Amino acid sequence: MEAKQLNIHAELIESCLQNDRVAQYKLYQLYSKAMLNVAYRICNSVEQAEDLVQEAFVSAFKNLRSYKGTASFGSWLKRIVINTSLNYLRSKKMEFDELNDNADFPEDTSIDYDDQEMTIDRVKECIELLPDGYRIVLSLYLLEGYDHNEIADILNISVSTSKSQYNRAKRKLKELLNELNYDTGYAG
Repeated sequence: MEAKQLNIHAELIESCLQNDRVAQYKLYQLYSKAMLNVAYRICNSVEQAEDLVQEAFVSAFKNLRSYKGTASFGSWLKRIVINTSLNYLRSKKMEFDELNDNADFPEDTSIDYDDQEMTIDRVKECIELLPDGYRIVLSLYLLEGYDHNEIADILNISVSTSKSQYNRAKRKLKELLNELNYDTGYAG
């Protein structure tokens, strides 16, 4: 038997099931900013992310009866936002570099960087410059907390492709950070 997740917004969700527009708006206010960040990290466009979040909320409210409470509402909604964002990118023919399944990649999650000054804005700027495949896998792995098996399932790619995209993303991110520091004159 599946355990129910304690949901701090259970009453609000119940009101949403009754098509209470005020409750829907409150739920939207609680989660929209976080979901916008998720969509943005995947699609790399503020305007598109806003549209995708709206679409995801419409889908969530339409399918709210399928929410079983076995995970937090935020996790359930985040998965809808991710799927909506990925479907959008698939419609744009996003591609991943495919590798054979026998490739072996270390499970290193760190991005080593010398003693250079890093700011969140610099890292965000460089992540935005990554190719779609790299950026999405990096975001899902590092920022959203999915493992490579889950990413492979979500993106319909092999685990080795997820690992290779992640490792290539780290390498490219480091290059971009080095270029940015060189271009801005920061020598460390």
